[in-house]
Amino acid sequence: MAASETIRLAALYRYPVKGLSPEPLERAVLETSGYFPGDRLYAIENGPSGFDATAPRHQPKTKYLMLMRDEALARLRTRYDDASATLTVEGAGEPLAARLDTAEGRAALEDLIRRFVPEALRGEPRVLAAPAERYRFTDSATGYVSIINRASVQAVEAYLGVPVDPLRFRGNLLVEGLAPFAELEMVGRVLEAPSGLRLKITKRTVRCAATNVDPDSGVRDLDIPWTLDARLGHRDLGVYAEVIAGGALAVGDFLERVG
Repeated sequence: MAASETIRLAALYRYPVKGLSPEPLERAVLETSGYFPGDRLYAIENGPSGFDATAPRHQPKTKYLMLMRDEALARLRTRYDDASATLTVEGAGEPLAARLDTAEGRAALEDLIRRFVPEALRGEPRVLAAPAERYRFTDSATGYVSIINRASVQAVEAYLGVPVDPLRFRGNLLVEGLAPFAELEMVGRVLEAPSGLRLKITKRTVRCAATNVDPDSGVRDLDIPWTLDARLGHRDLGVYAEVIAGGALAVGDFLERVG
């Protein structure tokens, strides 16, 4: 691989609750055939969705509260503690600390949602938990790990003439060193981290209206899918990958193409 194609891991993120704020990580350990750790563990059902925790099937994101339609969620700031299953929420009055492994904690978060986005609700909001290791509330049924190419985001900035935060794309890995949109041509290729972790790129990510929402202000201020379509003839930016060999990832790691 040429020096100009060196792929560096610039940032790592997880999204414990679908539609709510990201958490930056310095390091993560991924298991073979597993999901990104701590990612999309919960979703907030927007009226009855038909989700069955005993036999989970992938559901369209429209069943849940999410940024594509409910941009006000971006104004909430959340932190999740794995050890206690506690989600701390700020930005909706008094801070809330809710244990999502208890009925009381889930009810407290549901009540906050009723007060914060009443106009978005099609029915009772309900906090859903993904069965351990078997399911995640990802947009794609095979969305195990999502990768965003910083250069592709910078190309969108040039198209629009304004700054574009990579967090609009809600990826797990932010990488640099690739040419703009080069990730889209890497489907089927394998990336290896220094730990021996291997990621096989499985599909391109089609962008939706969630990317139009500023992740700080919650304002819907751009039209990124339309811009991509007008410039490139498609709405793809970023890729999904499958973990084919487990291992660690750390910010600053260099990823090598091995297949």
